Amino acid sequence: MKAEIITIGDEILIGQIVDTNSQWMGVELNKIGIHVYQITSIQDDKQHILKALKEASENADIVIVTGGLGPTKDDITKHTFATFFEDTLVLNEAVVDHIKEMFSSRGIPFSELNRDQGLVPSKCTVLHNALGTAPGMWLEENNTVYVSLPGVPFEMKGLMTTSVLPKLQEKFTLPFIQHKTIMTYGMGESSLAETIAEWEDALPEHISLAYLPSPGTVKLRLSGTSFNKQELFDEIGKQVLALQEIIGDLIIGFDTGETIQAMIGKLLTEKGQTLSVAESCTGGMISQLLTENSGASQFFIGSLVAYHARLKIKELNVSEEIIKKYSVVSVEVAEAMAIGVQKKMGTDYAIATTGNAGPTADETDKTVGVVCIAIATPDGVFSEEFNFGRPREKVILRSSNKALELLRKEILKNY
Repeated sequence: MKAEIITIGDEILIGQIVDTNSQWMGVELNKIGIHVYQITSIQDDKQHILKALKEASENADIVIVTGGLGPTKDDITKHTFATFFEDTLVLNEAVVDHIKEMFSSRGIPFSELNRDQGLVPSKCTVLHNALGTAPGMWLEENNTVYVSLPGVPFEMKGLMTTSVLPKLQEKFTLPFIQHKTIMTYGMGESSLAETIAEWEDALPEHISLAYLPSPGTVKLRLSGTSFNKQELFDEIGKQVLALQEIIGDLIIGFDTGETIQAMIGKLLTEKGQTLSVAESCTGGMISQLLTENSGASQFFIGSLVAYHARLKIKELNVSEEIIKKYSVVSVEVAEAMAIGVQKKMGTDYAIATTGNAGPTADETDKTVGVVCIAIATPDGVFSEEFNFGRPREKVILRSSNKALELLRKEILKNY
């Protein structure tokens, strides 16, 4: 069963507001077994709406339209619906009475403009909008369901919850849809796809895989459809277990969307251990990530942004000889920074970063994108050099994520 969502409003197209309606509807439709085939945003224009309705009728079983309903002249949707269905508008007295009652309770005068909101296509089933004045409309033609809803988010959600979703479940026999998201860390999308290619190729026809990459993280989303809920649940569970056999060391969580920094916080808190950070090229980004969750003070002692070499020397005890011999962007300096901040703040673990985020390489001999990351542990210190390319924002974010990845691996070795 496929649905298309059409949002009407120039304010969406010019970026004045963000279309959150479609996102919410997509989630709710998916919950009851309806796939959203397409989401389209169009302008407040009759011909554009007619074109969108015609195209949607060729692709989807359910067409849901939001926006373009109201007491003003841009109340265009119901008039266009009447044209599309070769219908006429009639006055629905129940809608008018509802508007009068709502206005009276608020001390608002009722006008003929408000009365016009009671006009609806004669072929439609009116959906009572308890939270507003514009009614929802349900029409059926050629085995396709068309629904028109107000664009105001809380009104749309109220109508979807009380009327549209129950009516769709009553009209159609819908399958069960299940999603399972596996969060991986430390391997890029293409390398990950190559690693799990054989497993992916062997997935049953009714289960599909999607890759959802972001800096440092790739989410793998398994999606399955079946009329037998338990069988689908068991099959997806079986596939997840098989995946864990292949990339278990890369998997950091499931479904919840918990970040790696939150996981690090839990691991350190459970062990009663602490962390400090010395940042150069990342400029405080690692510290920001670590403190975005409440409770960070239980494990995170503090950080030092030692951007200039002078501060590395004075505050972190990095020797001038090391800097002169290896340059400020080097694994040797990164290790000295990690040890320095670990001792200065008295922590079990420490992270240090130094590198060239760009756009220029400053006074070092390393190219833009080169970053050295060091991790100090209770047992010692180690470091790695990376090249994260360009631009500057990408280098900073990837460096921060890689540092957290390296730290997590070290913590788990002694967990």
